[in-house]
Amino acid sequence: MMTSYAEVIEYLYARLPMFTRDGASAIKKDIDNTILFCEKLDNPHQKFKSIHVAGTNGKGSTSHMLASVLASAGYKVGLYTSPHLLDFRERIRINGEMIAEETVVSFVNENREFIEHIAPSFFEVTVAMAFDYFAKQQVDISVIEVGLGGRLDSTNIIHPELCVITNIGMDHMNLLGDTLVEIAYEKAGIIKEKVPVVVSEKDPEVVSVFVEKATALQAPLRFASDELEVLGTQKNKKGLLVQMKNKAIGEPQSWQVDLAGGYQQKNLLGVLTALDVLRNQGWVLNEQDVKAGLQHVKENTGLQGRWQTLSEEPFIICDTGHNEDGVREVVKNLQRTLYKRLHVLIGAMRDKDLNHMLPQLPQEAIYYFCQPDMPRALPAMELKEKAAIFNLQGESYDSVQSALDTAKSQYESGDLIFIGGSNFVVAEVLRYF
Repeated sequence: MMTSYAEVIEYLYARLPMFTRDGASAIKKDIDNTILFCEKLDNPHQKFKSIHVAGTNGKGSTSHMLASVLASAGYKVGLYTSPHLLDFRERIRINGEMIAEETVVSFVNENREFIEHIAPSFFEVTVAMAFDYFAKQQVDISVIEVGLGGRLDSTNIIHPELCVITNIGMDHMNLLGDTLVEIAYEKAGIIKEKVPVVVSEKDPEVVSVFVEKATALQAPLRFASDELEVLGTQKNKKGLLVQMKNKAIGEPQSWQVDLAGGYQQKNLLGVLTALDVLRNQGWVLNEQDVKAGLQHVKENTGLQGRWQTLSEEPFIICDTGHNEDGVREVVKNLQRTLYKRLHVLIGAMRDKDLNHMLPQLPQEAIYYFCQPDMPRALPAMELKEKAAIFNLQGESYDSVQSALDTAKSQYESGDLIFIGGSNFVVAEVLRYF
């Protein structure tokens, strides 16, 4: 029997294949282990209502916004997301509270023999743990974020009240396909028979994938961008103020979100449309609760790393955007931010499509290339050499901390230090704040 939380986490990390550490080799292209594990646990996923959220970018923010609004409306809300930034328990929360360390310890001890028998991945164990916890805690509803893809993701054994798909972009092509259509097909795999589905963005290139899948399964389909239109956004001390209108009735609305990234306007369209579907299903979600939930996402859920200001002086912002579309949104935010000089601390994983990410980054910035403490990480010198092809100049550092220390030493008042490129770079930096 393992007695400490640290011992259990070390056991899970050391024994089980992890995508975040090992890459594609850790992915099992079926949901058989999750089905087996949940059968042993008496199918906990069948004992609570759920919302399933997929997409290339925005699924984490969307999941946290939905959970925050539902909690503000008085519901007991489970939230399962990945990856974590600082503590494994961030993945499994109820009304913002992380699963207790003792609960993690007892779950692994009780199921250790079975884990060693079926040899699941790290992600498969965490999904089973989350479902078991939500069932035992008798949540009213859980928001379940897809890990990767959708069709073959471990979370795809649930039969939700609603499916939400945020957007489709180029990421994890080695696992999901080389075209947007192929990737959309994998994301559309969460659509279930007669279960409503909301797609946040209507991309002409992939719209037919969702229409065909939803039609075949008689799943009511709504494209949020068909129904709502963003009229403008304004950053303020509380985050982002979004002005929009309902196209059907032309009525303008203002929504304050405590997440500052301009890209949250896209996620907000999907969230508001999803909440409308839930209302139609009988969930009580009045406008006051929606506003309160959107204004307190970070407080209600613990969300970090989304265009997050870490320090005012020195002025430091981080963001976990780590693929082509994510970097594009980061650059838009940088363009809206005032600074004298831009310092960019950046690291990346080996399997990222840098040929499409790096060209978008500003050439006038001073770069600090680093390697997070992760086997999947691209060595800093290799990143520096690749970046130089796109006229991004700077030095390489053997650790995230040394890169941060150097950037801070070269900072002058009025400058901006931006930290990103990978969840794992942001995770390491967050430990210092």
